[in-house]
Amino acid sequence: MAQQEHVRVAVIGTGFGGLGAAVRLRREGITDFVVLERAGSVGGTWRDNSYPGCACDVPSHLYSFSFAPNPDWPRTFSGQEHIRAYLESVADNFGLRPHIRLNHEVKLMTWDKENLYWVIEGADGSILRADVVVSATGPLSDPKTPDIPGLDSFPGKVFHSARWDHDYDLAGKRVAMVGTGASAIQIVPAIQPKTAKLTLFQRTPPWVMPRMDRAIGKTERALHRAVPVTGTARRGLLWGIRELQVSAFTKHPQQLGLVEKLAKSNMARAIKDPVLRAKLTPNYRIGCKRILLSNAYYPALAKPNVDVVAAGLTEVRGSTVVGADGSEAEVDAIIFGTGFHVTDMPIAERVVGTEGITLAETWKDGMNSLRGATAAGFPNWMTIIGPNTGLGNSSMILMIESQLNYMADYLRQLNVLGGRAALDARDASVTAWNDKVQQRMKRTVWNTGGCTSWYLDAEGRNTTVWPGTTGEFRRQTRSVDLAEYDVVRAGGAGGAPRGGGSGRVPEQPGRTDRETVTAASDAGPVAEEAAR
Repeated sequence: MAQQEHVRVAVIGTGFGGLGAAVRLRREGITDFVVLERAGSVGGTWRDNSYPGCACDVPSHLYSFSFAPNPDWPRTFSGQEHIRAYLESVADNFGLRPHIRLNHEVKLMTWDKENLYWVIEGADGSILRADVVVSATGPLSDPKTPDIPGLDSFPGKVFHSARWDHDYDLAGKRVAMVGTGASAIQIVPAIQPKTAKLTLFQRTPPWVMPRMDRAIGKTERALHRAVPVTGTARRGLLWGIRELQVSAFTKHPQQLGLVEKLAKSNMARAIKDPVLRAKLTPNYRIGCKRILLSNAYYPALAKPNVDVVAAGLTEVRGSTVVGADGSEAEVDAIIFGTGFHVTDMPIAERVVGTEGITLAETWKDGMNSLRGATAAGFPNWMTIIGPNTGLGNSSMILMIESQLNYMADYLRQLNVLGGRAALDARDASVTAWNDKVQQRMKRTVWNTGGCTSWYLDAEGRNTTVWPGTTGEFRRQTRSVDLAEYDVVRAGGAGGAPRGGGSGRVPEQPGRTDRETVTAASDAGPVAEEAAR
């Protein structure tokens, strides 16, 4: 039998999280790693989402790595094609291509508790062993399409916004758009002028604010290239403004009333029909769902070829789509802008831990992890953009970079421990962290705003959003606290049983417990207490 390949670290995914992890590994002096990507190119969600009008709702200079500033963003809110090109440039400029394996889908990851490594099975039958796995598949990678009775027999075209069929011409077609989230409000204005009839199925109307977008001129870009500190200052200002907004979302939702008035004024300028305006006016506090940005969405809905159905799609009868309110429409195509598997990430079904059960089974009552990164019973397995690391008003790149700090210190701690060792998050540590996060979540607008959003899981628990500032999260993930982990050694030695323990490192041949603990504790500062 051919010898199986073994690497120090395997990274899964080539979006912002995966490429960021690869850059950080190289900066830490680690070159024995691979990045596994199921698609044929890098880019993650910015490769998959190529629908008309696709763009980011976070300013470009903040939606990019701090270590890879881009002075040439063409717009303040750049489009999908520019963000994807930026990620391609990161892969090139930081020498990541030799580490990336495209068209390499991970089928299963199983922890070998005797040898302390992960066995990664590829969909192509390949086997790879890795001491550490960093999962960066992201929550916006697997589209969610509702189970609609009769959809299978629909004679026309059906696709999800994240799997856009560019070969299908919408010109002159009767189109049903299902959903009114961040993708839909960009798609609707982009396709409305060419469709014969556009029927929008809206279960819940979103709050929509003006999009302060503009082209960035040549002079401005030249300044950022010549004087890089100006770009840094711009990024810092954008970050600071959003940090100041956090308390309104997390502690004082009543302060968002003024923002609601601005959003209603934005709607009133474009929607003159009082009946349509009533359909489009939310009945929940702004911020409970993600606040959307668009200058074109409301004007498009006011066009004569657009019909807004203030109900979800419940049935398909041949070419007829039927809403929950009984309304019907004949259509040639159905486009789903219905989001992704966020609180039930499919990658969790492919990860098997120490007890022989999957991460999905462990998370059957709701996702939870330690500092958004590690899960009890899954040693040396980390996730980027894990549970409760999402944001409602700022850039996820900030959270990703914080998690990369944690990943880097995690690997440093393993090096200090020496030999074949693994870190397994304690049940008690995971529980304590999540209890504090959920306690803080109780007064946030996401939990008290009166809406049902994709932030909440099937049990109504918010396992998605971080209830604090990005600066606070960075402090909480600056370094690894070994007291929150069991240290596992090859040959069956390990820390305390699942559920608790003293935090002592188990005895190793030739070393005493005390010597090991001292070596480990000298590795770096202990992180601050879990979120207050």
